[in-house]
Amino acid sequence: MASPSNRRPGYSRKAQFGTFFGYLAAAVGVLAGGGLLIASASNSESFSSLRGAAGDAAAPAGEVSAKVRSTGDGFAATLAGYFTRGSRVSRLEREVAEARVRDAEARALKDENVRLKALIGLAATEPKPVAVTRLIGSTSSSTRRFALLGAGSAQGVAVGMPVRSPLGLVGRVLEVGRNSARVLLITDSESMVPVRRASDGIEAFATGQSNGTLQLRLINSGVNPLRKGDAFVTSGQGGLFRPGTAVAVVENLTRDGAVARPLSDPGATDFVAVYPLWDEALKGAELKPEPGARPAGAR
Repeated sequence: MASPSNRRPGYSRKAQFGTFFGYLAAAVGVLAGGGLLIASASNSESFSSLRGAAGDAAAPAGEVSAKVRSTGDGFAATLAGYFTRGSRVSRLEREVAEARVRDAEARALKDENVRLKALIGLAATEPKPVAVTRLIGSTSSSTRRFALLGAGSAQGVAVGMPVRSPLGLVGRVLEVGRNSARVLLITDSESMVPVRRASDGIEAFATGQSNGTLQLRLINSGVNPLRKGDAFVTSGQGGLFRPGTAVAVVENLTRDGAVARPLSDPGATDFVAVYPLWDEALKGAELKPEPGARPAGAR
């Protein structure tokens, strides 16, 4: 049976009171809501504590929802990464290999620039070099110690000219070709260089031992005054090598001298400078007139 369309409470007191209190509660709710709305509009901080409490109450539910969302995203990323891992690893390994090559090339260029700058500074304080060139190769494992230069007679290189690196004397030119030259290293058994101790000028001869070291033999016999760590430079005797060029450092003492280690290692040298013979450089300096000087016999 359908309910009657008439909703009036009739004569039932209980129903009438229920309806009255329902309307009363609705009116009170409307008034309270309006009052709260006016209060929040006039002072926004009035209900901050209530909003904070509401946020604290909703926080656990939000954390659970965030964990579920992040877990789902992580699972999806893991699943996608499983299928794309091989290609990504291959790409990363290729990029790392290329980066290592570029890093090695950059370091090599940096070292080369340092050596070239050292040679430029060397040329600025000494007689002008005949040529600055690469040391193409050396026989570091042979009983004879030679090296090959990338410059020859076409660049002005001649037999006997000293060859040195920024660290010290390397040797002297032995044979000359058109665009190359053969160098007798100071560590060869046929090489003998007049030297002196840098601190006090004690003279000696540095002879190669074909094992990468030099034998220093003192000119004046007697009590051996040498000590480990003494530095030796060219003395200028013989007219081949400019005086003061670094040669070697004493490592072990012997009865009449010492065993020394060359300062310039041909195996670790890329660029060298070829200089004219010292006596020829002196002659050239003497023949060159000073600025403002008048020729002999001029009045």
